Amino acid sequence: MPLVLLAHLGLPLLAWLITRAPEGGLAGLLRAAYPVLLLPGLYSAIDVLNGFGAVVVHDAPIQALELALTGGQPARDWWRTAPSAFWSWLFHAVYFSYYVVVPLPLIIFLATGRRAAVERYLTGVIATFLFCYLIYLLWPVAGPYYEFARPSGPFIANGPAQLVYAALAKGSSYGAAFPSSHVAATVAATIGAWLAMPRLGQLLAIPTALLAVGVVYCQMHYVIDSLAGVIVGITIPILATTLDRRMIARG
Repeated sequence: MPLVLLAHLGLPLLAWLITRAPEGGLAGLLRAAYPVLLLPGLYSAIDVLNGFGAVVVHDAPIQALELALTGGQPARDWWRTAPSAFWSWLFHAVYFSYYVVVPLPLIIFLATGRRAAVERYLTGVIATFLFCYLIYLLWPVAGPYYEFARPSGPFIANGPAQLVYAALAKGSSYGAAFPSSHVAATVAATIGAWLAMPRLGQLLAIPTALLAVGVVYCQMHYVIDSLAGVIVGITIPILATTLDRRMIARG
């Protein structure tokens, strides 16, 4: 805990140092992207604040809503009733597309000199992340990864699945299922890219759609988690862009 507190106390110092970095080159890239780079660490802190699994979770109402909407528990039953080596490989692989989709627009915007697009993009994506993190602390949901017996056997006998479960074993935060920040952030990144470069947004929409489905098929999230992630990922960037344009018009 002392190390965690020390790391968080160092964040304002890091932010101040970043503002003094040059705007060009690698320093400029880090100056623009450092909030996104800090988010994985902040995500891990959720597990600390939620007591490493000691917090009371609210999976029961989510599962009840899931049953009412779908007639079952797709996150638990889908891969069992329709196991597929191909879809398991693809959906587990696309789970990692999150780590490409989110930073890619930022890199492209910086490389093409779209500074205004960078600011709007970061505002939408970071606000999306922080909204999800706030929900995790106020109303934690463990998710099907913790609530149900985990996938096993031939279904996970592939490289992407093994990598996903190894990553979850080391970096998953308890209580961080609703809404899916993986889905929300990927959708927000796609929307942010679409607003500035429509063709880039169209390209990113493909892995984003696969991810939204895959997190359910691979038993990472409830359907409700994924749907909520889509809604959050669309709403927050559009609101952020609208507010930004109104402020510019008034200023």
